[in-house]
Amino acid sequence: MKRLRRVCLLLLPIALLCASIGASAQGYPAKPVRLIVADAAGGAPDQLGRILAQKLSDSLGQQVIVDNRPGAAGAIGADIAARSPADGYTLLLTTTSIYAILPSLKKNLPYDPVRDFVPISRIATSSNVLVVNASLPAKSVAELVQLAKSKPGVLNYASAGVGSPAHLAGEMLNLLAGIKLMHVPYKGAAPALLDVIAGNAQLIITSPIAAGAHMNAGRVRALATTGAERNPSLPNLPTIADAVPGYEISQTWGIVAPAGTPPQVVKRLNDEIIRAMSLPEVKDRVLKTGAVPVGDRAAAFEAFIARERQRLGEVITKTGIVLAD
Repeated sequence: MKRLRRVCLLLLPIALLCASIGASAQGYPAKPVRLIVADAAGGAPDQLGRILAQKLSDSLGQQVIVDNRPGAAGAIGADIAARSPADGYTLLLTTTSIYAILPSLKKNLPYDPVRDFVPISRIATSSNVLVVNASLPAKSVAELVQLAKSKPGVLNYASAGVGSPAHLAGEMLNLLAGIKLMHVPYKGAAPALLDVIAGNAQLIITSPIAAGAHMNAGRVRALATTGAERNPSLPNLPTIADAVPGYEISQTWGIVAPAGTPPQVVKRLNDEIIRAMSLPEVKDRVLKTGAVPVGDRAAAFEAFIARERQRLGEVITKTGIVLAD
């Protein structure tokens, strides 16, 4: 009897903890939710984050507030999210850079993409687009390569930061086309695009979400997309691979939470995100940006992240790309 009582006393704190977690999950959310976007306002992650935040605010009954934390290709925002309480009130809009590229390039990241986060859902994917300053004489990728070869080290390409998809994309172009474009990093795609428009950098390879409005207004000229096949939202643009064989890179965005977030909360968020991304209005808004809406289960997103990390890690290793700046 004493032994049974001792066991019961030992198990009581665990039972109370489980009950507390269950109760908090049932009442979730009881206050506003912060969605960290590790990019500047106006960039692709920011636009997608605001589309999703609006719908989640409606379905959850609490405000989902976008908190822009740009810098270090997403590492700053990811670090803030990783250090936040695992209670469902801080989420991170993760990017290809955060979960796949940076882990293959940097050994001293302030976060661990596997240990520090629990995947919730993928929200969108897109091949990127190569855009140039409107006054640049190159009207095609072949002409751009020819121009770059005639002026090695003269043309600049902008990126959303060291280790960002745009950085990797530019270095892949340098390597596979045999040219030397100089890298100029910024704190996000939006300021990088503004400098391309101003002519301080000649080109950027970025998401159609970030570049779309500038393309439509004629402030930049689109030359090609980065996927293995043409982007369905930009069917008139060829792929870079048409002129530079073997070239392929794309971006994917999703929602993750700090590791240890209650499974019931993760499930609730996953259900709401899938519901939001399936709404005709949301699909239309995302497609108009040049991306393709997704919305999948947490396990599927986790498997996708693992595959992309391995694939892009192999690309970096095989091509010998070094992002030392």
